[in-house]
Amino acid sequence: MEPQNEVITTDVLIIGAGPVGLFAAFEAGVIGLSCQIVDGLDRIGGQCIELYPDKPIYDIPAIPSCTARELVDRLMEQIRPFDVPIHLSQRVMSVEQREDHRWTVRTEHGMRFDVAAILIAAGNGAFVPQRLQVPEAAALEDRSVHYSVARLADFENRDVLVAGGGDSALDWALALKNVAKKLTLVHRRNGFSAAANSVVAMKRAVEAGEMDFVVGMIDSLDAHDGALRSVRIKHVDGTTDIVADKLVALYGLVADLGPIAEWNLDVRGGRIEVDTSNYESSRAGIFAVGDIAQYPNKQKLILSGFHEASLALRKAYSYAYPDKKRVHIHSSYDAKLAERVQSGAA
Repeated sequence: MEPQNEVITTDVLIIGAGPVGLFAAFEAGVIGLSCQIVDGLDRIGGQCIELYPDKPIYDIPAIPSCTARELVDRLMEQIRPFDVPIHLSQRVMSVEQREDHRWTVRTEHGMRFDVAAILIAAGNGAFVPQRLQVPEAAALEDRSVHYSVARLADFENRDVLVAGGGDSALDWALALKNVAKKLTLVHRRNGFSAAANSVVAMKRAVEAGEMDFVVGMIDSLDAHDGALRSVRIKHVDGTTDIVADKLVALYGLVADLGPIAEWNLDVRGGRIEVDTSNYESSRAGIFAVGDIAQYPNKQKLILSGFHEASLALRKAYSYAYPDKKRVHIHSSYDAKLAERVQSGAA
């Protein structure tokens, strides 16, 4: 658990640990800015890792092809020499500019930051689980109905139903079958939007009797005294009741601008309007880059986010060091950068 009473001082706070946020941390280090990263998700990688971790990406300069996982791994390797702290499961709730023009930033779990500038690299906004659309689900959340798996031990010797057909659903079904009394995977169709090897492993487990697979959709939940007893599945032949005391619904994540919408920024259509000379928002000192930034002829590409972050941080430097002129040095001739990268790689 992160410390709750300590105020963390840094030059720039980067909101979002996706590819653009990670590259921004590297660029900050290159030009001499200290930074820290916060993300509301519980792992690094942002939308790439949550939605398409094994999907090939072809438009990263000098990398003909890589998966989202590989891209995030490479970016983490790139920023390693700068020892950038990354705080996960920390959704930023408020930003407040003080009389000294610096910002106080607070997260929902009590972290506080004192920063000169804020760089929002939050993709499509904060991501929240897509919840079950049945009336009984809300009262059972965190007891019988779950949208993530924190500890496998919580599902030991239980009748578990996993709903979904993506990477997360298949990965967790394969992991939970080893601890559950019985594991049933439910998906609305017989096709999956998951890695081929995961689909093969799931089908083999079904054939071996290690888990069940049912095609259908959740119609209703049967609960007694606040505990789940069974799940009714609707399919082409009618309905089937499956005994379950734990339900893990993994339908993916949906974008939610969340608290950012309350920060008095110029937001249109769920995107933050920025000045393309430096990707600064309508509030001086707050920048937006990547998919969350909006301007004419915006291209929602990772490489566009890299460019935006680079320019934004050069303006952020003037807020962190208003009395200091930054001299541009090409990385090839930057002896300090070369030494740091080489020592970090070692």
